[in-house]
Amino acid sequence: MQIASGDVQLVCPWHKASFSAETGRLIEPPALDPLARYPVEIHDGRVLVGKVAIKRDAPEPKQADQTVALIGAGAAAIAAAVTLREEGYAGRILLIGPEKELPYDRTALSKMTLGNPDPGATPPALRPEAWYREQRIERVIDRVVKLDVETRKLTLESGSELNPDHVLLATGAGARSIDIPGVELSGVHTLRSAEDARAIIATVSENTSVVVIGAGFIGMEAAAALRKRGAGVTVLSKSELPFQAQLGRDVGVEMRSLHESKGVAFVPFCSAKAIKGAERVESVTLDDGSEIKADLVLIGIGAQPVVDYLPGHLVSENGGVEVDDAMRVAPQIYAAGDIASVLHDGERYRIEHWRTAQSQACIAARAMLGLTPGTLSTPWFWTQQYDRKIEHLGWPRKFAQVNIDGDPKRFDFTARYLAEDGKIVGIAAAGRPKEMCEAAVTFDDA
Repeated sequence: MQIASGDVQLVCPWHKASFSAETGRLIEPPALDPLARYPVEIHDGRVLVGKVAIKRDAPEPKQADQTVALIGAGAAAIAAAVTLREEGYAGRILLIGPEKELPYDRTALSKMTLGNPDPGATPPALRPEAWYREQRIERVIDRVVKLDVETRKLTLESGSELNPDHVLLATGAGARSIDIPGVELSGVHTLRSAEDARAIIATVSENTSVVVIGAGFIGMEAAAALRKRGAGVTVLSKSELPFQAQLGRDVGVEMRSLHESKGVAFVPFCSAKAIKGAERVESVTLDDGSEIKADLVLIGIGAQPVVDYLPGHLVSENGGVEVDDAMRVAPQIYAAGDIASVLHDGERYRIEHWRTAQSQACIAARAMLGLTPGTLSTPWFWTQQYDRKIEHLGWPRKFAQVNIDGDPKRFDFTARYLAEDGKIVGIAAAGRPKEMCEAAVTFDDA
């Protein structure tokens, strides 16, 4: 329990959702619901708690004659829909996305789904099917192919057109591919959707040789998950260590050692030059001419914003869409998640983290209703690989020095990242949930 800006907060040690200790209201995602409140009385020194939760007062209905279109059906869009209804929005909500299955937790694909021994494993749904009916959320299984910024007219792939009063751009990002020969072969995958995960799981066994191209978070989480399934895994990395740019050398050394102790072959300072095979992948050729046998290749070299439906002038240099403090792109048009380019300390950033996407969506939803939008919290993310978890809090800024308290070898540490002027610009930790709970509420590098 921490105090920040006058609020006594309860902070979840796992995902850093925070709540008001007094009212139970949700302060920060990734939780979507407030905490229930129960009546409490003290009699003769005994604390008596009622069994029935205190009913919350419903807000006054707002904008019943309007329509909000949420383009995208991921974490940001669902957070926006929840916030709109929580704040009293009574109009139509259209949730537009191409996937037929219920919106799901995309972060679970590499952290949980890919390593699940159940062949029918699916990522957890963000909301049960009944919720969409109860909250009058209209799911539109389609893809937006064009947005007219002046009129807010949406053109769908099916040919339908919509003219909502408010629009949230929350289309996220798609997996980057790699421009080398053989990338089109069967057995070459990226990991960005439940369909991708199912396709990989269907062909992986203890006899499968997997080559992962890229040593970022998706690539290394996938490597850990595939080793759990018994596959032989080789990771190709352009750098010496995984996560060195984000977490520093000491943490990078231990992360590489962790994977190697689990049987992953880590090949540094290399690039894939070609993928070979007749119809299906058989090997990967490196830039030094050597070849590695492969039954399956997973490309994990990052993601790129899905903005192909937007006019070119709206797309910024970093590939996203510039927003103001209310996540506004243009009048009645907002953006959240991977495509949102936010201004912080004079620099524009795109933050590709689940919690930040939800926070941005909540801000946008409140702005649509004419309420005080709130402010964006410091980005936080976590990675789970095998039984080890590392959390990071901070904007993606360069650091000049890393001060570590604890022992990275035991994954019990706090690392503080300092800029050249000595200012702390980020914190990473393992095995210290209480410390990271405190930091999630009090950290401020502005």
